[in-house]
Amino acid sequence: MRLVVDTGLHYYGWSRQQAIDYMLANSSMAESDVVAEVERYIVIPGQALAYKVGQRVIRELREEAEAELGDRFDVRAFHRQVLVDGALPMGVLQTKIREWIAAEKAKPAAAG
Repeated sequence: MRLVVDTGLHYYGWSRQQAIDYMLANSSMAESDVVAEVERYIVIPGQALAYKVGQRVIRELREEAEAELGDRFDVRAFHRQVLVDGALPMGVLQTKIREWIAAEKAKPAAAG
């Protein structure tokens, strides 16, 4: 829905009200929340797309880390690595997380 609204506004030339009406018709969001989102999409073209791309990349990196680290994967440590440096270009984040995975794999297994 958010991708449709972002595209509608900036490619198809939808009005603010058209975007609001579309979101109200296709979600259970409160009107005040819909208006706030639509206004954000108006002033930041591509914001919904950028969010979705970032979400997908982070999900793929988590799956990669889980597969590489197995039982040694710690979701809290992964989240810390994703968040600690703030917003990063996706390529930089991918490199950072892959380096973190390699470092985690190189650590000796915890005694248990």
